[in-house]
Amino acid sequence: MNTKYPLIQGPMSWNTDARLVAAVANAGGLGVLGPNAGQTVLTRNPKETAERMRSEIRKTKKLTSQSFGINIISTGEQNDKVNPFFEALLKVAGEEEVKYYVIIGEVNKTLFDKIKDSGGVIIFRPVTPTPKIMQEAQSLGADLLVATGYDEGGGLPSKSLGTFTTIPTMVDSVSIPVLAAGGINDSRGVNAALALGAEGVFIGTRFIATQESPSAIETKTAIVNSGYEDMDLIGDTLRSILTKKAQTILRKYKNNEDTSSDVLGGFRTGMLEGKIDEGIISVNTGVDIIKDIPSVNELIERLFENQAF
Repeated sequence: MNTKYPLIQGPMSWNTDARLVAAVANAGGLGVLGPNAGQTVLTRNPKETAERMRSEIRKTKKLTSQSFGINIISTGEQNDKVNPFFEALLKVAGEEEVKYYVIIGEVNKTLFDKIKDSGGVIIFRPVTPTPKIMQEAQSLGADLLVATGYDEGGGLPSKSLGTFTTIPTMVDSVSIPVLAAGGINDSRGVNAALALGAEGVFIGTRFIATQESPSAIETKTAIVNSGYEDMDLIGDTLRSILTKKAQTILRKYKNNEDTSSDVLGGFRTGMLEGKIDEGIISVNTGVDIIKDIPSVNELIERLFENQAF
Protein backbone atom coordinates (compact mmCIF):
# COMPACT_ATOMS: atom_id res chain seq x y z
CA MET A 1 0.00 0.00 0.00
CA ASN A 2 1.62 3.21 -1.17
CA THR A 3 0.88 5.40 1.86
CA LYS A 4 2.87 7.06 4.63
CA TYR A 5 0.90 5.27 7.35
CA PRO A 6 -0.63 1.76 7.46
CA LEU A 7 -4.13 3.19 7.62
CA ILE A 8 -7.27 2.67 5.57
CA GLN A 9 -10.31 4.86 6.09
CA GLY A 10 -13.49 2.78 6.17
CA PRO A 11 -15.87 3.51 3.26
CA MET A 12 -18.99 4.06 5.46
CA SER A 13 -21.41 4.36 2.53
CA TRP A 14 -23.07 7.81 2.76
CA ASN A 15 -20.43 9.22 5.11
CA THR A 16 -17.65 9.68 2.58
CA ASP A 17 -17.00 12.08 -0.27
CA ALA A 18 -14.13 13.46 -2.30
CA ARG A 19 -13.18 16.01 0.37
CA LEU A 20 -12.85 13.44 3.16
CA VAL A 21 -11.09 10.82 1.02
CA ALA A 22 -8.61 13.35 -0.38
CA ALA A 23 -7.89 14.67 3.12
CA VAL A 24 -7.09 11.13 4.31
CA ALA A 25 -4.85 10.55 1.28
CA ASN A 26 -3.04 13.87 1.75
CA ALA A 27 -2.47 13.08 5.43
CA GLY A 28 -0.80 9.75 4.66
CA GLY A 29 -3.59 7.16 4.73
CA LEU A 30 -5.63 5.38 2.08
CA GLY A 31 -8.94 7.17 1.64
CA VAL A 32 -11.82 5.10 0.28
CA LEU A 33 -14.97 6.30 -1.51
CA GLY A 34 -18.03 4.48 -0.19
CA PRO A 35 -20.84 3.18 -2.44
CA ASN A 36 -22.84 6.41 -2.02
CA ALA A 37 -19.89 8.77 -1.69
CA GLY A 38 -20.87 12.39 -2.23
CA GLN A 39 -24.53 11.50 -2.75
CA THR A 40 -27.74 12.44 -0.97
CA VAL A 41 -30.19 10.20 -2.83
CA LEU A 42 -30.04 6.54 -3.81
CA THR A 43 -30.00 5.27 -7.36
CA ARG A 44 -30.79 1.70 -8.33
CA ASN A 45 -29.48 2.00 -11.88
CA PRO A 46 -26.03 0.41 -12.36
CA LYS A 47 -24.89 2.88 -15.03
CA GLU A 48 -26.02 5.92 -13.04
CA THR A 49 -24.39 4.54 -9.89
CA ALA A 50 -21.12 4.07 -11.76
CA GLU A 51 -21.21 7.51 -13.36
CA ARG A 52 -21.82 9.10 -9.97
CA MET A 53 -18.74 7.26 -8.74
CA ARG A 54 -16.77 8.52 -11.76
CA SER A 55 -17.71 12.07 -10.82
CA GLU A 56 -16.58 11.58 -7.22
CA ILE A 57 -13.33 9.94 -8.33
CA ARG A 58 -12.57 12.93 -10.54
CA LYS A 59 -13.38 15.36 -7.73
CA THR A 60 -11.01 13.43 -5.47
CA LYS A 61 -8.22 13.57 -8.05
CA LYS A 62 -8.51 17.35 -8.14
CA LEU A 63 -7.90 17.44 -4.39
CA THR A 64 -5.05 14.94 -4.09
CA SER A 65 -2.25 13.40 -6.11
CA GLN A 66 -2.05 10.48 -3.67
CA SER A 67 -3.60 7.03 -3.97
CA PHE A 68 -7.16 6.30 -2.89
CA GLY A 69 -9.67 3.52 -3.43
CA ILE A 70 -13.30 2.65 -3.95
CA ASN A 71 -15.56 0.24 -2.09
CA ILE A 72 -17.49 -2.66 -3.60
CA ILE A 73 -20.02 -4.66 -1.58
CA SER A 74 -19.88 -8.35 -2.51
CA THR A 75 -22.78 -10.67 -1.77
CA GLY A 76 -20.92 -13.67 -3.11
CA GLU A 77 -23.53 -14.40 -5.78
CA GLN A 78 -22.73 -18.12 -5.95
CA ASN A 79 -19.02 -17.19 -6.10
CA ASP A 80 -19.03 -17.14 -9.87
CA LYS A 81 -21.06 -14.11 -10.90
CA VAL A 82 -20.52 -10.38 -10.96
CA ASN A 83 -23.72 -8.38 -10.84
CA PRO A 84 -24.42 -5.35 -13.09
CA PHE A 85 -23.42 -2.88 -10.37
CA PHE A 86 -20.01 -4.54 -10.02
CA GLU A 87 -19.50 -4.61 -13.76
CA ALA A 88 -20.36 -0.92 -14.12
CA LEU A 89 -18.23 0.16 -11.15
CA LEU A 90 -15.24 -1.90 -12.28
CA LYS A 91 -15.47 -0.45 -15.78
CA VAL A 92 -15.50 3.12 -14.51
CA ALA A 93 -12.78 2.48 -11.93
CA GLY A 94 -10.56 0.96 -14.60
CA GLU A 95 -11.11 3.88 -16.95
CA GLU A 96 -10.28 6.29 -14.13
CA GLU A 97 -7.16 4.26 -13.21
CA VAL A 98 -8.24 3.43 -9.67
CA LYS A 99 -5.89 0.84 -8.23
CA TYR A 100 -7.27 0.04 -4.78
CA TYR A 101 -10.51 -1.88 -4.16
CA VAL A 102 -11.97 -2.45 -0.71
CA ILE A 103 -14.23 -5.47 -1.06
CA ILE A 104 -16.63 -5.92 1.86
CA GLY A 105 -18.79 -9.00 2.25
CA GLU A 106 -18.36 -12.42 0.69
CA VAL A 107 -15.53 -13.91 -1.34
CA ASN A 108 -16.37 -13.78 -5.05
CA LYS A 109 -13.84 -15.44 -7.34
CA THR A 110 -15.04 -13.75 -10.52
CA LEU A 111 -14.90 -10.32 -8.92
CA PHE A 112 -11.44 -10.99 -7.51
CA ASP A 113 -10.20 -12.25 -10.89
CA LYS A 114 -11.46 -9.18 -12.71
CA ILE A 115 -9.70 -6.86 -10.29
CA LYS A 116 -6.45 -8.83 -10.38
CA ASP A 117 -6.52 -9.03 -14.18
CA SER A 118 -6.75 -5.24 -14.31
CA GLY A 119 -3.75 -4.84 -12.00
CA GLY A 120 -5.84 -3.77 -9.03
CA VAL A 121 -5.09 -4.29 -5.35
CA ILE A 122 -7.70 -6.18 -3.33
CA ILE A 123 -8.33 -5.24 0.29
CA PHE A 124 -10.87 -7.77 1.54
CA ARG A 125 -12.95 -7.31 4.67
CA PRO A 126 -15.42 -10.09 5.45
CA VAL A 127 -18.31 -8.98 7.64
CA THR A 128 -17.65 -11.92 9.95
CA PRO A 129 -13.97 -12.91 9.77
CA THR A 130 -13.02 -16.56 10.20
CA PRO A 131 -9.73 -18.30 9.44
CA LYS A 132 -11.45 -20.23 6.64
CA ILE A 133 -12.76 -17.17 4.79
CA MET A 134 -9.47 -15.32 5.26
CA GLN A 135 -7.54 -18.27 3.82
CA GLU A 136 -9.95 -18.53 0.90
CA ALA A 137 -9.57 -14.83 0.13
CA GLN A 138 -5.79 -15.14 0.26
CA SER A 139 -5.85 -18.12 -2.11
CA LEU A 140 -7.94 -16.13 -4.60
CA GLY A 141 -5.54 -13.20 -4.70
CA ALA A 142 -6.45 -10.79 -1.90
CA ASP A 143 -3.49 -8.52 -1.16
CA LEU A 144 -4.61 -7.27 2.26
CA LEU A 145 -7.18 -8.58 4.73
CA VAL A 146 -9.17 -6.76 7.39
CA ALA A 147 -10.07 -8.45 10.69
CA THR A 148 -13.15 -6.76 12.14
CA GLY A 149 -14.25 -7.19 15.72
CA TYR A 150 -17.67 -6.77 17.33
CA ASP A 151 -16.54 -3.37 18.62
CA GLU A 152 -17.12 -1.79 15.21
CA GLY A 153 -19.86 0.55 14.00
CA GLY A 154 -22.14 -0.21 11.06
CA GLY A 155 -23.13 -3.79 10.24
CA LEU A 156 -21.70 -6.04 12.95
CA PRO A 157 -20.11 -9.47 12.60
CA SER A 158 -22.48 -12.33 13.36
CA LYS A 159 -20.12 -13.56 16.08
CA SER A 160 -19.60 -11.35 19.13
CA LEU A 161 -15.81 -11.64 19.28
CA GLY A 162 -14.04 -8.42 20.24
CA THR A 163 -11.47 -6.80 17.99
CA PHE A 164 -8.52 -7.79 20.13
CA THR A 165 -9.67 -11.40 20.26
CA THR A 166 -10.15 -11.47 16.51
CA ILE A 167 -6.85 -9.90 15.41
CA PRO A 168 -4.31 -12.54 16.52
CA THR A 169 -6.50 -15.41 15.35
CA MET A 170 -6.78 -13.95 11.85
CA VAL A 171 -3.13 -12.88 11.71
CA ASP A 172 -2.06 -16.44 12.55
CA SER A 173 -4.31 -17.96 9.88
CA VAL A 174 -2.77 -16.30 6.81
CA SER A 175 0.57 -15.16 5.41
CA ILE A 176 -0.48 -11.80 3.95
CA PRO A 177 -0.90 -8.54 5.92
CA VAL A 178 -3.95 -8.17 8.15
CA LEU A 179 -5.35 -4.82 9.24
CA ALA A 180 -7.41 -4.40 12.42
CA ALA A 181 -10.88 -2.81 12.51
CA GLY A 182 -13.37 -2.12 15.26
CA GLY A 183 -13.25 0.38 18.12
CA ILE A 184 -9.94 2.01 17.19
CA ASN A 185 -10.20 5.75 17.89
CA ASP A 186 -6.80 6.86 19.17
CA SER A 187 -3.10 5.98 19.26
CA ARG A 188 -3.64 3.48 22.08
CA GLY A 189 -5.92 1.45 19.82
CA VAL A 190 -3.41 1.64 16.98
CA ASN A 191 -0.57 0.54 19.24
CA ALA A 192 -2.61 -2.36 20.63
CA ALA A 193 -3.57 -3.54 17.15
CA LEU A 194 0.05 -3.50 16.00
CA ALA A 195 1.17 -5.30 19.17
CA LEU A 196 -1.31 -8.09 18.43
CA GLY A 197 0.16 -8.67 14.98
CA ALA A 198 -1.90 -6.41 12.71
CA GLU A 199 0.18 -4.56 10.15
CA GLY A 200 -2.17 -1.59 10.07
CA VAL A 201 -5.60 -0.29 10.98
CA PHE A 202 -8.93 0.19 9.22
CA ILE A 203 -10.90 3.02 10.83
CA GLY A 204 -14.40 4.31 10.17
CA THR A 205 -16.23 5.86 13.12
CA ARG A 206 -13.45 8.24 14.18
CA PHE A 207 -13.39 9.84 10.73
CA ILE A 208 -17.07 10.78 10.97
CA ALA A 209 -16.24 13.28 13.70
CA THR A 210 -13.71 15.23 11.65
CA GLN A 211 -13.94 18.62 9.98
CA GLU A 212 -13.82 17.18 6.45
CA SER A 213 -16.48 14.51 7.01
CA PRO A 214 -19.68 15.09 5.00
CA SER A 215 -21.79 14.07 7.99
CA ALA A 216 -23.95 16.81 9.51
CA ILE A 217 -22.55 18.81 12.42
CA GLU A 218 -25.51 17.54 14.48
CA THR A 219 -24.27 13.99 13.93
CA LYS A 220 -20.69 14.85 14.80
CA THR A 221 -21.83 16.64 17.96
CA ALA A 222 -24.00 13.68 18.97
CA ILE A 223 -20.99 11.36 18.64
CA VAL A 224 -18.75 13.66 20.70
CA ASN A 225 -21.42 13.93 23.41
CA SER A 226 -22.21 10.20 23.56
CA GLY A 227 -20.66 7.26 25.35
CA TYR A 228 -21.06 3.51 25.45
CA GLU A 229 -23.95 3.80 27.90
CA ASP A 230 -25.87 5.86 25.35
CA MET A 231 -26.04 3.07 22.75
CA ASP A 232 -27.52 -0.39 22.43
CA LEU A 233 -28.05 -3.22 19.99
CA ILE A 234 -31.14 -2.49 17.91
CA GLY A 235 -30.76 -5.67 15.87
CA ASP A 236 -28.69 -8.84 15.88
CA THR A 237 -25.97 -7.09 13.90
CA LEU A 238 -26.71 -3.40 14.41
CA ARG A 239 -25.82 -0.99 17.20
CA SER A 240 -26.86 2.66 17.45
CA ILE A 241 -26.74 5.66 19.71
CA LEU A 242 -30.21 5.70 21.24
CA THR A 243 -31.86 8.38 19.18
CA LYS A 244 -35.66 8.52 19.30
CA LYS A 245 -35.77 6.44 16.13
CA ALA A 246 -33.31 3.91 17.54
CA GLN A 247 -35.32 3.61 20.74
CA THR A 248 -38.43 2.78 18.70
CA ILE A 249 -36.49 0.13 16.78
CA LEU A 250 -35.06 -1.23 20.03
CA ARG A 251 -38.52 -1.75 21.53
CA LYS A 252 -39.61 -3.66 18.42
CA TYR A 253 -36.40 -5.68 18.39
CA LYS A 254 -36.89 -6.74 22.02
CA ASN A 255 -40.44 -7.81 21.12
CA ASN A 256 -39.10 -9.89 18.21
CA GLU A 257 -40.91 -7.68 15.70
CA ASP A 258 -39.65 -7.08 12.15
CA THR A 259 -37.59 -3.86 12.12
CA SER A 260 -36.25 -3.97 8.55
CA SER A 261 -38.51 -1.17 7.29
CA ASP A 262 -37.59 1.00 10.29
CA VAL A 263 -33.87 0.59 9.68
CA LEU A 264 -34.13 1.29 5.93
CA GLY A 265 -32.84 4.79 5.24
CA GLY A 266 -31.96 5.39 8.87
CA PHE A 267 -28.23 5.75 8.28
CA ARG A 268 -28.59 8.46 5.66
CA THR A 269 -31.15 10.35 7.77
CA GLY A 270 -29.29 10.18 11.05
CA MET A 271 -25.65 10.19 9.98
CA LEU A 272 -25.52 12.25 6.78
CA GLU A 273 -28.47 14.60 7.15
CA GLY A 274 -28.20 15.03 10.91
CA LYS A 275 -31.88 14.45 11.61
CA ILE A 276 -31.04 12.85 14.93
CA ASP A 277 -34.55 12.05 16.15
CA GLU A 278 -35.51 10.49 12.82
CA GLY A 279 -32.45 8.35 12.11
CA ILE A 280 -29.77 5.94 13.29
CA ILE A 281 -26.22 6.79 14.35
CA SER A 282 -24.20 3.59 14.28
CA VAL A 283 -20.72 3.96 15.78
CA ASN A 284 -18.12 1.78 17.44
CA THR A 285 -18.09 0.96 21.15
CA GLY A 286 -15.18 3.30 21.88
CA VAL A 287 -17.08 6.57 21.43
CA ASP A 288 -16.33 7.64 25.01
CA ILE A 289 -12.85 8.71 23.88
CA ILE A 290 -14.08 10.77 20.91
CA LYS A 291 -14.15 14.21 22.46
CA ASP A 292 -13.52 16.64 19.61
CA ILE A 293 -13.84 17.27 15.88
CA PRO A 294 -10.29 17.69 14.54
CA SER A 295 -9.11 18.02 10.98
CA VAL A 296 -8.28 14.73 9.27
CA ASN A 297 -4.59 15.64 9.22
CA GLU A 298 -4.57 16.36 12.96
CA LEU A 299 -6.40 13.11 13.69
CA ILE A 300 -4.01 10.96 11.67
CA GLU A 301 -0.98 12.61 13.26
CA ARG A 302 -2.47 11.77 16.67
CA LEU A 303 -3.23 8.18 15.70
CA PHE A 304 0.38 7.53 14.77
CA GLU A 305 2.21 9.67 17.29
CA ASN A 306 5.37 7.96 18.57
CA GLN A 307 5.25 5.47 15.69
CA ALA A 308 8.09 5.40 13.18
CA PHE A 309 6.98 4.72 9.60
